[in-house]
Amino acid sequence: MLSDIQKHALLDLARQSVAATVTRSKPPVSSFALPDASGVFVTIKRRGELRGCLGTLQCELGLAGEVVRCAADAATEDPRFPPVSVDELPEVAVEVSVLGPLEQIDARDPNAIEIGRHGLVAERGVRRGLLLPQVATEWGWTVEQFLRQTCLKAGLEPDAWQRDARISRFEAEVIHD
Repeated sequence: MLSDIQKHALLDLARQSVAATVTRSKPPVSSFALPDASGVFVTIKRRGELRGCLGTLQCELGLAGEVVRCAADAATEDPRFPPVSVDELPEVAVEVSVLGPLEQIDARDPNAIEIGRHGLVAERGVRRGLLLPQVATEWGWTVEQFLRQTCLKAGLEPDAWQRDARISRFEAEVIHD
């Protein structure tokens, strides 16, 4: 989907956006031509540990614009963590996940989800939770554990995927250092 040059440009944009946000500098601007995407998430890690991760399922600002915005938000707005500090900048790594289209699935179908390939979205009403494909791999989850954790992320009961939650899958191109 993305060329090596585009991947490098997106990763640089994310890094520059995190640094600019933390140092209160002017955000970066990209002049690269990039394809459309269904969504994008930026993950920040410090010493291999999650430090922030936010994204969108709608690239209204274009892929480059959303990478800049999501990187800034991941550095300062993730409610699970305090904002990234200037002192942390030398130790942070960024990862950009460019999402393909969502595809609603029957989560009870054992062939509907492939660990490491698919990310999941669980929805019911206004509640929605998303887990990227690499999360299940990093944690060594089974398909059922992945479904349960996605429901929990949405603020739903862990077994909501077996009842009334709408489950969608997607693929993502993951770009990291």
